[in-house]
Amino acid sequence: MKNRAAIDEPDVQKKMRNLIALLQAHAPLLIAYSGGVDSTLLLNEATRALGDGALGIIADSPSLPRRSLAEALRNAQDFGARVEVLATSELSDPNYAGNPLNRCYFCKFELFRNMQQLAAERGFAALAYGENADDAFQLRPGAEAALKFRVLAPLRSAGLTKMEIRSISRQRRLPTADLPAQPCLSSRIPHGTEVTRSALLMIENAEEYVRRLGFSVFRVRYITNGRADEPNAKLQVAQREMERLEALESKISERLLGFGFREVIIDPDGYRPPAPVR
Repeated sequence: MKNRAAIDEPDVQKKMRNLIALLQAHAPLLIAYSGGVDSTLLLNEATRALGDGALGIIADSPSLPRRSLAEALRNAQDFGARVEVLATSELSDPNYAGNPLNRCYFCKFELFRNMQQLAAERGFAALAYGENADDAFQLRPGAEAALKFRVLAPLRSAGLTKMEIRSISRQRRLPTADLPAQPCLSSRIPHGTEVTRSALLMIENAEEYVRRLGFSVFRVRYITNGRADEPNAKLQVAQREMERLEALESKISERLLGFGFREVIIDPDGYRPPAPVR
């Protein structure tokens, strides 16, 4: 794997010129903005290149933590981007709530459907989202929804990898440059277990508490073992933070039980991000 110093700067500069050309060719542009590394850089570059010809749309639903929504809006404001919050209702779709393997397809379908309608009403020429050049090697059901609605992926089309996107984000001094992956709260619920508002709220409260204790990379998994009325919490913390966990374990367990979990399980293997599918 390349390190930061190994990035080919002339190559990245060429990719950035291609990115700007793509953005300008499809202006005015409506951009799906999640506040993550990729979509933040995309919105930042679109704002720099197109000004008011770029508008970020952030989907708001119970699967998005309130902290993440506030941070995304604040970051966009700091670099001068226009952003609107769009309430989405994927939880009312049984296809999504049933939590199949392709759950993300139904989430993105709902988002892009609403964005397409908004684009038609406001006169935007195209939709875009933050898929990068590495994402082709991963299982991403949401990309199928993007194809259905002909949503552009300018970062991917320009050939920008995740490492390059992080490097450019540092140059732009974007606060998301080294942000860990932040999938939605529904990802904490095993496929086949129903996604409900109450489950998402329990997960959000639990993770917010763990974060306030100073942990940065972790997950609180929602485990039912066939008993939807008695969910357990499985806490996974990054290996480098496991040493701190032992002293705080009983304090964390007591608080999470108060959020409605029947039992709190500490995963001894810690949290490891999923490996790309290649």
